[in-house]
Amino acid sequence: MSDAKDDDSQGMAYLDTARSRWVTVYAPLGIFVFVLLFPFYWMVITSVKPNNELLSRDGNPFWVIKPTLEHFHKLVFKTAYPEWLWNTVFISVISTVVSLACAVLAAYAIERLRFKGSRQVGLGIFLAYLVPPSILFIPLATIVFKLGLFDTRWALILTYPTFLIPFCTWLLMGYFRSIPFELEECALMTGPPALKFCGRSFFPCQCRGLYPPVFLPSPCRGTSSFTP
Repeated sequence: MSDAKDDDSQGMAYLDTARSRWVTVYAPLGIFVFVLLFPFYWMVITSVKPNNELLSRDGNPFWVIKPTLEHFHKLVFKTAYPEWLWNTVFISVISTVVSLACAVLAAYAIERLRFKGSRQVGLGIFLAYLVPPSILFIPLATIVFKLGLFDTRWALILTYPTFLIPFCTWLLMGYFRSIPFELEECALMTGPPALKFCGRSFFPCQCRGLYPPVFLPSPCRGTSSFTP
């Protein structure tokens, strides 16, 4: 008799657990996924809908009856979209490379060299990141115009790093702060001879463990791979 009651109680507990999972996990997760993916679904179906279905009020607006690639053909071959895309890629890549190069050097110097006023410099970079970019556009427009770069791609390449560098520097400061000094010293001692020679030539502060970790080999792998 007691065994039957135990089986019933276990069965009810299993049902309650399954129901609670559906209510607390699966149903909210399904709603979240639907809300998250619906805009992408809407973009896809509207991109392959012909014009008569886009403008028609009849039928199901959430489905395509006769899909077409006419819109893609018009965008790629009858507009300047490929040139716009190339401009975007060119500007974003150059601006990102320049911003990261400056941010890595600045963040490493602030967090590892420990010069006087480094904390104040870091705070100043954070405050510069908080400045709205729209405030900087007016003086930057004057500078770009005087340099003869107005209405060119190089104007954007010069402008974007003004707010990318403070942001990247602030993030990389936290990254360098999380790397122990012992890891740099160990990587310095176990690195290949060529890397040590370059380090002695270009980074004379090797005795204090001041090498950027991004350029040091991983001491744990015992290979020539580089640690991030």
